[in-house]
Amino acid sequence: MTPLTINGLAALSAAGDRPEALARRVAALAGERHPGVPVGGIVTEPLPRAEGHALTDFDVRARLGRRGTSFYDRATALAVVACGDALADSGLTVDDTNRARVGVVLGTTVGSLKSTSDYTRETLVQDKPYLVNPMLFPNTVMNCAAGQAAIRHGLKGINATVTGGPLAFFNALRYAGNAIRRGYVDTMLVGAVEEFSAHRAWASALSPAGGEVAAGEGAAVFVIGSDAGSAGRAAVCAVATGYGPDGTAEQALTDCVARALHVAGAAPTDVTLLVTSETTISGRRPQRAAALRALGGHRPADLVVSRAAGDCGAATPALALAVALRLPGHGDWPPSGLVLLTAQGTDGGVGAALVRR
Repeated sequence: MTPLTINGLAALSAAGDRPEALARRVAALAGERHPGVPVGGIVTEPLPRAEGHALTDFDVRARLGRRGTSFYDRATALAVVACGDALADSGLTVDDTNRARVGVVLGTTVGSLKSTSDYTRETLVQDKPYLVNPMLFPNTVMNCAAGQAAIRHGLKGINATVTGGPLAFFNALRYAGNAIRRGYVDTMLVGAVEEFSAHRAWASALSPAGGEVAAGEGAAVFVIGSDAGSAGRAAVCAVATGYGPDGTAEQALTDCVARALHVAGAAPTDVTLLVTSETTISGRRPQRAAALRALGGHRPADLVVSRAAGDCGAATPALALAVALRLPGHGDWPPSGLVLLTAQGTDGGVGAALVRR
């Protein structure tokens, strides 16, 4: 597999609107858990807990202006801003000479759960003939965030959204790699986004994998290309996904890590940092245990980004990668080598990715 270069990145999280902000928080916590912040100012509905990991001061109009943003839902706003920041970080200028060769693929769980739920509720509570606001309907479409990002930034290449919960970012990386290697585009903006809402907070708290961290939100986007000679920030060396039903997910993840190492032509000792997307952060950590089995006796440094950012669903692995690429200089972390990302869904889906810094 020919590595794909990462030429720019952006991350919006509860720690701030730059990936360095989340990296600083991760380093400062030193493995402890951030308690979150009061979120009553942005959510009026009852919540499972008063704290969450939300961008309480995020204002899309302050970032992008009023024009065209009036009907953005929160997920779309986060994604559009993150895509713009990633393009700026990469130094790529999009114009008529290249816009048809630049695409977007975003990972998500179900898009904006709040938009879909609110629109559906309107059809139940409004008087017949159910006069819901038609301007709200586009936000119920899962591809809304990716589509609006392309419109805002003038990108006319492939545009897609892929789901998969915790695996969505891995699916997006694979999708982007296939598109670039087959010559459909030269550059892809690849990322994942989740918004904070009462709907997501309850879904996180009541899910079978409901962990010890509160629900969060965030968006992370990477500008990825195939130019092996470019001075990229990092290289995506391998992505592997699998499925382990009926209690076999841990073994399936071990197999995924082994396949990723094989595809990348890497040895276990090349891995210097393990980043899991677990939300249960005390006691036994199944993702870590599965990865360490594949690595034999090698034990790299490891971190759990949800301790600092909360349960961000599909965005957690993307935020984790952004942190891994920004950690050097923020605490005592290995500055180079392979980063191993892992994820596991409640349905038995598993994923692993190797990125060389």
